[in-house]
Formats: sequence, structure tokens, C-alpha cells
Amino acid sequence: MSRMAYYDSPAIVRTRSATPLTPEMSKILPYVTDKTISRHLGLAGKSMDLGHARSYFNPARNTIYSRYSTNDWSLSNQLNFSMSDKERSFAERLRADAWRAVKETDARTRNRQNDVTKKLGERVYDIAFWKSELNNEINSMATENDNLKEYKRTLEKAYNDTNNPLHIAEECLMHREKRQGIDLVHDDVEKSLMKEVDVIKKCQGKMKKCLEKAYVQLKMNRASQHALEIDAKDKHHAQTVDDRMQQLRNRSAGIGYHPGIENVDNTITIPESWARYTQENVARCQRERAASERLRGEIDHCLRSCANEMWNQFNGVNNAFNGRMRETTDIRNKLQAHLQRTLQEIFDMERNVQLLRKAIQDKEHPMKVAQTRLEERTRRINVELCNDDVKRSLYREVNEIRESVRLLKDRLKTSELSLARLMKTKATIDHDIAVKENTLKIDSQYCMGMRKGFPMDPKIGPIFQMPTC
Repeated sequence: MSRMAYYDSPAIVRTRSATPLTPEMSKILPYVTDKTISRHLGLAGKSMDLGHARSYFNPARNTIYSRYSTNDWSLSNQLNFSMSDKERSFAERLRADAWRAVKETDARTRNRQNDVTKKLGERVYDIAFWKSELNNEINSMATENDNLKEYKRTLEKAYNDTNNPLHIAEECLMHREKRQGIDLVHDDVEKSLMKEVDVIKKCQGKMKKCLEKAYVQLKMNRASQHALEIDAKDKHHAQTVDDRMQQLRNRSAGIGYHPGIENVDNTITIPESWARYTQENVARCQRERAASERLRGEIDHCLRSCANEMWNQFNGVNNAFNGRMRETTDIRNKLQAHLQRTLQEIFDMERNVQLLRKAIQDKEHPMKVAQTRLEERTRRINVELCNDDVKRSLYREVNEIRESVRLLKDRLKTSELSLARLMKTKATIDHDIAVKENTLKIDSQYCMGMRKGFPMDPKIGPIFQMPTC
């Protein structure tokens, strides 16, 4: 007997062994009126002995269903036996395969998890190494920034300290031009004063260039340090995350399903570019630090050379100087008059700015009305959404108001800039008046005495106290 395929149906399908008696069937089946045993156990004319009774078959039975044969019964049993053997064999193989799969997947999962944990440890070590390098560079750059700031502060103070000698020399030249008659001579004093002005301005130019370089270099230093700090911060965060992930185990708290996370790839670097990024930041910081050290040496050389030149020229002017300047009141009065006119103009400009701001503010409500009308008219329905004259007029109204506001804002911006320039001019005039008043006092009382003792005044600054070479 051939074996049946898995899930094949048996050849013999069992049906119900009893059929309910319907009214139609009751008409076909004969109705037995004799209820005696002898009528049901024998035929007419035959022996009615109970020991020789024959089975009674209802003739209508063959029209309802047929009995199974012995072969059918045996075949059904064999099919059930075969199916039972096959299903048990299949189930045993399936259980064996499932057990092997459980063992293999468990070992593979455990090995993979151990490998990932090991790689996380290596990653944490790499991050800690580069973070240490970054922190060292950050500390070195912070120290260099402090040093460069100190040099820059010294240079700024020296640059500011040159303003007073320059003002004194220029005031001397200006007042010597007011001499009358034979005194208007281009003598050695005037030549020495002009040379002193040139020397001071030349030194100021050198200092200003160094200050610009220092300002730019400080920006570069801060930029490189900022890049290092960002990199170090990112690495600290990554180290914290990876270290926490390295300590994570199957029984740790906080673990859970994140469906689809394995399909998310938000990486932007690879290990080579990751390491190269930090290396470039470190190399950039080292380059900027070396440039900053060279700039500090340049600043030191500039300060010393300017101190020598200005000191020698200052002594030459003092040796040739034989007069004093007398007249500065006229310039001070002119500056005060300009200051008064500037103050009046500032007052008028402030009123103008307030007027413009009020005009801009007055445009808010008309704009709100126009835009509200436009917004409400968009709520019309169907054919009522008509591009009528009202809509076009509202568009023009909004655009006109917007153009008016833009024009007023332009005027306001121009007025505010003018006011700022006026305030700056006022501050400049105030400063110049103070300088002139101070110069007038010095020229009228202490000019020569101040010039002789001026370089030794410790309040002037470091440029005249630096050792000369």
C-alpha cells in the first residue's frame, strides 16, 4: 500500500450511521402491524424456531445508505496507523530541529552579545584616549589664550599711552604756527616736533597691526578651542552612552523593544573619518598655538623697538625745545560751540525718531482691518468666492500699507543711524574738549616741566618702563 502524502485525506470518509425518519421515508418503509417475535424472526412457511433465526434487513435500507466492506474497514485502519506513524516521526524530527535551533541561536546570540560588549569596551577606550588628548590641547590652548590676552592688553595700553605724547607734540606744532613776526621760523624745534609726530604715528601703526593680528589670532584660537570643546563634549557624551551600553545586560533595567530601530542609520562618519576629524582638530589647535607663540614674540619685539625709538626722539625734542604754547582757548570754544549745536541736533533727531515710530505704530490697526477683511472674505462659499473689486482694493490697501511701513522703517533706520553718529560725534567732541582743556592747562603752566618728567611717570604705562636693548 502506497504511503499517503502529508495532510492527504483518507480514501474512505465516514458518514452518519443513522438517518432521521422523515415523513417521506415513513411512506416508503412498510408498517408492521404484527408485533410478535415470530413475525420478525422468520419467513412464511419456514421454521419459527428461535435457534435458527436469521437477521432481518429492511429492504428500504439499501436505498438510504450502503454498508462498508471489510476491505474498506481494514484500509481505513491501515491509513490511520500510517498517518499516526508519519505524524509522530515528523513531530520527533521537528522537536529535534527546534532543540538544535534553540541551542544554536542561543549560542550565536550569546557570542554576538559578548563580541559587541567587547567592541563597546574597545570603543570606550578609544574615546577616552582621544578625549584625553582633546582635554590636554584645550588646557594648553587656554593657557596660550591667557598669555596672548595679557600681551594684547599690554600692547593696547602701550598703544593708548602713545596718544598723550602724540597730542602733546601736535599741540606744540599747532601753537608754534600761531607765532607772529620773526618767530615764525622753521627751526630745529619744529623739525624735531614733526619728526616726533612721525615716529609716534609710525609706532602706532606698528602697534595697530600687531593688535589686529592679535585680535584675529585670538579669534582663531577661540575657534580652534571651541571646536576642541565641542569634540570633547561629544566624546564625553558618547563615552557615557557607550560605557552605559557596555554595562547593559539581559537582566538590566530599562531595556525594551524598539521596533524598526535596526533599520535606522543616522551615522555620518566611519571610524577612519571619526579619528581623522579629531586628529585634524588637534593639529589645527597645535598650529594656532604655534602661531600665537610667534605673535607674542612679534609683539614683544614691537614694544621694545617702539620704546627705543620714542624714547630717543623724546629726548631729542626736549633738548631742542625752547618755547611753550600759549593759545588753545579758541579751539576749545569752537569745540564747545559744535557740541552745543550737536546736542540741539540730537534733541531734534530724537523727536524725529519718536515721530517715525508713532507713524509706524499708527499703521498697525489699518493693516489689521484690511487683513481681517481679507481673511473673513475667504470664508465665502462656492460661487461667492469672487475676485471682485473689493478683494483687489483690499490687496492694494495691504500692499500700500506695507510699502508705507517699509518707507517709514527706512526713514527710521536712517534717522537712528544718524542719531547714533551724532551721539558718537558728541562723545568724540567731549573727549577732544577734555584733551584741549588739559593741554591748555599743561601748556600754560607745566609744558616744559611735564615734558622733562613725563617719561618717568609710572601712570603713563609700560612702554617707557620696558628695558631697552
